[in-house]
Amino acid sequence: MQTADRVATETVVPRTIYLQWTPVIAGALAAAALSFILITFGSALGLSMASAAPTWRDASWTLAAVSGLFLLLTAIASFGLGGYVAGRLRERWTPRVHNDFVEFRDGTHGILAWALAVLITALVAALASTAVGSKSVPAAAVPAANAGESLFPYDLDKLFRTERRPEGDPAYSRAEAARILLAATGRTEITTEDKAYLARLVANRTGVAQPDAERRVNEAIQNATIAVHKARRSAVVLAFSLAVSLLAGAAMAWYGATLGGRRRDAERIP
Repeated sequence: MQTADRVATETVVPRTIYLQWTPVIAGALAAAALSFILITFGSALGLSMASAAPTWRDASWTLAAVSGLFLLLTAIASFGLGGYVAGRLRERWTPRVHNDFVEFRDGTHGILAWALAVLITALVAALASTAVGSKSVPAAAVPAANAGESLFPYDLDKLFRTERRPEGDPAYSRAEAARILLAATGRTEITTEDKAYLARLVANRTGVAQPDAERRVNEAIQNATIAVHKARRSAVVLAFSLAVSLLAGAAMAWYGATLGGRRRDAERIP
């Protein structure tokens, strides 16, 4: 009696990986690096809607348009590169599948690279602004500091300009006056009580006559209102430019990833 050996055969189906994080991370790093370089270069040329300088007040509409266009071109270039890297580095599928399915997967990798690059850039910007702010403001001056000090420091200097040596703490008086001026720029405007108090504070600090102190207060309120309105307008223009640039960058990341995928599939496997 003979026993026949049974040979078991198993069909090996290659495992398809729909999401590969290595190309996504590589594309995100490339996009974030190029974006940082281009934005730094543009800031050095003055193509920025915001500035850390205390005298920065406003940007003309021409500068706003040029800055917005530069942000748009930066997003297209950096995220296009990131998407291309993500699509090009993604592994080719074997056996071949429908082109629409491949294009969708490549585009998805590009979008993920775009999202990761945006998160990296936002994190780096937040850390940098925190570090700069902590080093530029002394610890003792933090309780008296407020937004008015950075919005209209020159107006505060004019408000308390004097030839005599000020008594007490001038930093607290400046911070208090800045808070009153900020309240004056709101919709409710400044109250009569606050305006009279600010005039007395200026007169006591500087030694000028009461009419001169009131004139300084009126000029400071007018200039502070203009400065706050210009800062708000610049913030709106900057936010709108960033939103449009990021949306265009997402579309470019998708296109770059599909372009990289087509270039990848056109080559012979080494």
